[in-house]
Amino acid sequence: IHKPATDEKVSVLERQIFDFLGYQWAPILANFIHIIVVILGLFGTIQYRPRYITGYAVWLILWVTWNVFVICFYLEAGDLSKVIYHQIHLSLGYCVNVL
Repeated sequence: IHKPATDEKVSVLERQIFDFLGYQWAPILANFIHIIVVILGLFGTIQYRPRYITGYAVWLILWVTWNVFVICFYLEAGDLSKVIYHQIHLSLGYCVNVL
C-alpha cells in the first residue's frame, strides 16, 4: 500500500487553499507578511535594535505607499482608471474614443 509522503500532502493542501482563495491569496499573503514585520518592528523597538527599527520604517513607507495607490486606483483619482480608452483616428481628422 502506497502512503503519500508528507510533502505531497502539504502541496495538495497548499493547492486546495490557493484554489479556494482564487485571486485573494496575494493580499492575504501581504497581510501576513505585514503582521510579521510589525511584530519584528515592535520587538526591535522594545529591544532597541536599530536594524529592526530601520527595516520596519522602510516597510511602513512601502506599505503606506501601496495602500495609497490602491485607494487612488479604486477611487479612480487622477489619471488612474480601470477603463482603457483607445483612440481611433479617422482619415478626416476626427478622433473617436472606443472602450
